[in-house]
Amino acid sequence: MATIFLYAPIAQARDVPPAPPADASTPAAGAQDSAQDSAHGDPVEQPKDVIVSAVVPQSERDVLSGTSVLTGAELTRALRPTIGETLARLPGVSATSFGPNASRPILRGFQGERIRVLTDGIGSIDVSNTSVDHAVAINPLLAERVEVLRGPAALLFGSSAIGGVVNVIDTRIPRRLPENGVLRLNAIAGFGSAATERSFAAAADVKATGNLVLHVDGSYLASDNVRIGGFALTPQQRAQALASARLPLPPGADPIDFAANAAIRGTLPNTRSETWNVGAGASIITDTGSFGLSYSRYASRYGLPIRYATAPGQEQEAPVLDVAQDRVDFRAQIDAHGPVIDQVRLRAGYASYRHFELEDDGSIGTSFFNKGFEGRLEVLQAKRGVWNGASGVQFFNREFNVLGKEAFVPRSATAQTGIFTQQQLDFGPLKVEAGARYEWSTVDSRVVAGDRRFPSAARGFGAFSGSVGASYALGDNVRIGLNGSRTERAPSAEELFANGPHKGTQTYELGNANFTTEKSWGLEATLHVHGDGFNFDASAYYNWFDNFIVDTQVAQAVCEAAAAPSGRDVELPCFQFVQRGARFWGLEASGSMRVAQVGNFTINVDALADYVQASLNGQGPVPRIPAGRVLAGVEAQSSKLNGRIEVENVFAQNRVAAFETRTSGYTMVNASIELRPFASERTSLLLSANNLFDVDARRHASFIKDFAPLPGRDIRLTLKFGI
Repeated sequence: MATIFLYAPIAQARDVPPAPPADASTPAAGAQDSAQDSAHGDPVEQPKDVIVSAVVPQSERDVLSGTSVLTGAELTRALRPTIGETLARLPGVSATSFGPNASRPILRGFQGERIRVLTDGIGSIDVSNTSVDHAVAINPLLAERVEVLRGPAALLFGSSAIGGVVNVIDTRIPRRLPENGVLRLNAIAGFGSAATERSFAAAADVKATGNLVLHVDGSYLASDNVRIGGFALTPQQRAQALASARLPLPPGADPIDFAANAAIRGTLPNTRSETWNVGAGASIITDTGSFGLSYSRYASRYGLPIRYATAPGQEQEAPVLDVAQDRVDFRAQIDAHGPVIDQVRLRAGYASYRHFELEDDGSIGTSFFNKGFEGRLEVLQAKRGVWNGASGVQFFNREFNVLGKEAFVPRSATAQTGIFTQQQLDFGPLKVEAGARYEWSTVDSRVVAGDRRFPSAARGFGAFSGSVGASYALGDNVRIGLNGSRTERAPSAEELFANGPHKGTQTYELGNANFTTEKSWGLEATLHVHGDGFNFDASAYYNWFDNFIVDTQVAQAVCEAAAAPSGRDVELPCFQFVQRGARFWGLEASGSMRVAQVGNFTINVDALADYVQASLNGQGPVPRIPAGRVLAGVEAQSSKLNGRIEVENVFAQNRVAAFETRTSGYTMVNASIELRPFASERTSLLLSANNLFDVDARRHASFIKDFAPLPGRDIRLTLKFGI
């Protein structure tokens, strides 16, 4: 389901009179403008309504599952320090919101090992999937385009994409020559008041010879402690802290000022951050293809919100993470345009990642290390009549290790090899599509001799996933679709071998080395309506799982027995990964309409809604499922000036697991004005006010929602420049 309406509703009026409305033969709303715009004002390769992340690039109307695209002015307005918060207002998308510096996307209620976050089609190669307090090593400031694929369309990117894919596309490996033949320069600078956030990013491409393009880029972001719209703790946690303040201190316990914890408001301590990113690349670009390499360095130091103690015996720390990643990427493309093969694409990346979790005195408490390689080869078939398709192979290897007092998972090695195909038949009104992927995975726990904390085991898994579906045009402007899928996911090393205290989630985590593959069946129905001055897109989906892997609270004795061989004490609540049957179903809908023309301004209204419900068979709700919401906006657009106001209402989440607390609903109001003073759209000034009324807002999916609300009122100023 396209979300074109959200930040660029129908008929983007860049000229007077306004541009013609979208219809069945033109790109969807905003596509013409997006083809001339990007996060830095740079032209993009494809119109916005073309999903380039699909194995066979195609219009969003023809993708048989929910899709979203952010580019151009929409991406500029949505930009936040993390990819999770940048995408959080798209239909079907929420965020883990572990403070302002660590937030990963949640798609249709799925997160962690069921979501793949990619950079130009290759994984982020970090440890953000290991824990929600680990940031994704992808910088939204340097993104040219972000595509979100939800449902079966994502399955060809791996078994861990069962919930969806987020693909962040940048220009580090140039795809095209500079438009003026010599230089392309883009820059963006911003300020956000909620955290005194200062950011700057720039990227430049230079044509060195006839076919050689050189690229350099860099970014810097720094922020202070984030301001919030009320108390740090929820009313329930504050009441517990105040009650604890009246209790006598147990013998030998560390003194904690519970009353002071309950009184914290206005600012969220320990949430400062500093992040920088530099990269260089080069491409040889010819009429028959391209070949490119790049290197990048990502470094970040950020604090996490303190989980304040509200009862005797609880610990409270001020964790700070020091992150670094070195990465090399490669991309090649051959445009054969032959009778059998149309195009061959090769993409590969290698990264060495580490982060240190620092103690209050600055010493290293726990160290995470991850080295990974991922490669992907795709062969696109030449179209033969109604038949089109693509096939390929993907390889992934990961060496992961944790050292220190909070090493809750062992050193492990994971290898995956997958083969996939996607085939399409286009009969005009009727389009049929089928895809399949087989993946072989091995997960090896490489336990050091004598280490009794973890099981020593090597597991192998074969996983098959497939989908088949069709869409039919009921008229020039209406297309309906139905897709069925069968998926399998191999368990991760963390789900298999975890055995230790995890301070990030404040739990003792315990895996199960005997897990089998997670299996599911799914159905999804789609509706696309694109007419003269209006758009409407909707999806409805239902998934039922066998052996769904979920962490759930169990008796302390379970973890005590597992910890006994190593002599560890189990002081945190005991959570074990288990396999259960599960059901997920949900709805997503978005629409926009041109309602008036007032002088040089086109007036558009838009709205979205999404809802997901998930249950474990015989056990109740799946934990940390985002609440339903609706968002509506009004936008006035002209060639030089845009103004927008929107209201987002997130409902209360009362369907909770036994160990969760309920989450209150909230309503946020956001507004923005964008000025484009010159004829070129590559320079603009954006002033936006987010959470205008400074409400206390908490996302139910966040592990720390009871201790850390979302940012309060945030006035943001963004300058975009390009030549």
